[in-house]
Amino acid sequence: MSCNNCEFRPELYYDQEFQIWLAKEPDGNLAVGMTDISQTIAGRILHVRVRKPGTLRPAGKPVATVESGKWAGPVPNFIECKIVEGNEQVMDKPSLLNKDPYGSWIARIESTEDVDSVLSRFLTGEAARKGYCARAQNEDIQCGRVDE
Repeated sequence: MSCNNCEFRPELYYDQEFQIWLAKEPDGNLAVGMTDISQTIAGRILHVRVRKPGTLRPAGKPVATVESGKWAGPVPNFIECKIVEGNEQVMDKPSLLNKDPYGSWIARIESTEDVDSVLSRFLTGEAARKGYCARAQNEDIQCGRVDE
């Protein structure tokens, strides 16, 4: 499923700006990654740094930072959580976020609140698709993948 060539996955959970996605994992932790819109806006990603495992992160404090040729900034965090781990593959080869933003999570986190309650504050399914497509269309974001 896509909008303006921006891949969208309805089973994931998205923030209001469609910068990040969350996926609930079998162990109850959450995987966090960049959306196709975010990786397109960022451009070729050159560096990813995830906070140290075990670090508590309040809502509003990033779980990681990403640097590209034209942008450097935080991976937003909207919930109080603890860093479980960073994706070593992504940290070693940041371009994976450009090639496969939904197959390349950045960090795994453990929510300090009930996970289902937390996820209810994010957009998913058809509501997320509508907002995601609206952002891509309103800002004329034409997604494309950057090769290595």
